[in-house]
Amino acid sequence: MEDRTPVAPPHPAHDVTEHVGYRLKRAAAALRGAMDKALRERGLTVPQYACLELLDERPGLSNAELARGTFVTRQSMNVVLRGLQEADLITRPATTDHGRALPAHLTEAGRERLHAARSAVYAIERTMVDAFPQRRLAALLADLDRMAEALGG
Repeated sequence: MEDRTPVAPPHPAHDVTEHVGYRLKRAAAALRGAMDKALRERGLTVPQYACLELLDERPGLSNAELARGTFVTRQSMNVVLRGLQEADLITRPATTDHGRALPAHLTEAGRERLHAARSAVYAIERTMVDAFPQRRLAALLADLDRMAEALGG
């Protein structure tokens, strides 16, 4: 038989909508929805966009490195990379000399698509940060980092 003793909430909350996790999920879902729409109009998915951003910052990343950086599995990243390669947005060698992972690089078309997508994504982020006082941004970012670190992320 299950123990049905009430569990105390981690902080005062009248209902689930007042919990930190609920609010984070709500914000994340709103962000994802806005990004999905904006990126779809530019022929990209959110994981594809994230992959292009990482490759712009650090050309030559492997499948595993890209998967970690975009919060998807290696198997999912294989699908993302295949789609980007078929669209001629990235290049990867067919083989490598040293048995290492295949490094990925942006093509010129990839850089152009990223630039167009980045403008749309940055506009979404600007809308989010304009919703609260600028002086609180650094504290918000630090708090979000601490929450992720507290959970091992």
